[in-house]
Amino acid sequence: MSPKQHKIKVGISIGDYNGIGPEIIMKSLKDKSITDFFTPIIFGSGKLFTYQKNIFKLQHVFNYINEVSQAQDDKINMVNLWKDNVNVDLGTPTEESTRMAIDSLEAATTSLMNGEIDVLVTAPINKEEMMKHGFQHAGHTGYLEEKFGKKGLMFLVTDDLKVAVSTHHIPISEVAANISKEKIKKQIKLLNQCLIEDFCVERPKIAVLGLNPHSGDGGAIGKEEIEIIEPAIRELFDNGILVFGPYPADSYFQPSKYKNFDAVLAMYHDQGLAPFKTLAYEEGVNYTAGLPFIRTSPDHGVAYDIAGKNVADEQSFTEAIFMALKIFKNRTEYNDLVTNRMQPRRNSSGNNPADDKTVLRG
Repeated sequence: MSPKQHKIKVGISIGDYNGIGPEIIMKSLKDKSITDFFTPIIFGSGKLFTYQKNIFKLQHVFNYINEVSQAQDDKINMVNLWKDNVNVDLGTPTEESTRMAIDSLEAATTSLMNGEIDVLVTAPINKEEMMKHGFQHAGHTGYLEEKFGKKGLMFLVTDDLKVAVSTHHIPISEVAANISKEKIKKQIKLLNQCLIEDFCVERPKIAVLGLNPHSGDGGAIGKEEIEIIEPAIRELFDNGILVFGPYPADSYFQPSKYKNFDAVLAMYHDQGLAPFKTLAYEEGVNYTAGLPFIRTSPDHGVAYDIAGKNVADEQSFTEAIFMALKIFKNRTEYNDLVTNRMQPRRNSSGNNPADDKTVLRG
């Protein structure tokens, strides 16, 4: 089967099952025609999902399998990681639900790295509870960076708005110490390449936000813009990357401004995510850019307050699935194009012209 005919295998980790993870997963897969577009493979528990689908009055039929190689293209596949009964306490994180979230993520990530699935979509986790039980990272991004041996970039995306953040889950008091000219340069280069490869933007225009209020006011409210951010932008612009700024964060997210750019790099988590979630909460997708594998997730958390009430909106999770499919196809086409460009051209006899010893004389 050629890459264009290949039905993409979407691996799904379940997150904390006492939150809204299983609910939004099943609601995103409720349309019977969904398997026409991709092959879903959930890393979960048959007994857990049977229990929860009854709560939400859903009619899913799962294909229970022991390993990914048994998945069927026209089914909603469930890798049955746990065959024992599961204690469900909707709205409250427990040791069992936390350990299952870790197990599901690890199993799905292993399958992704082994090429058994094509993309990974992760349901929300409780970072604090996971770290209590041995998880070493304050979120998916750091975990995947360690697994893949490469730095990624937290990138929140919709069709119209794309926001990356330079620093992730760290205290505000540590943000200034965690930005540098070289780090920002690397992140802008990564963002530029991601926009080209994964989003088909031929010549990306990237904005960068200042760290301080009013972008430092010429040094009156902080010097990070003058000493770190501006030099990074200037050097990259002089080398052909269309990057601009730094812009004051308090006015950048007006539609008349942000729509002039393909993406923006914010300096810290809430500087970028607070306006993003205000403008694009329902359709927003969290994408880990710059990694060799594709991972997306919804842009919200576990939502314990509404777990089990059948009111969770699945739109962001659905968008995460289809964004992963779109990026996979874009990246495949880009890699095919680059590979074809690198192939030596052949002359009429089928030989590489560089090997042709014929000398033409006038």
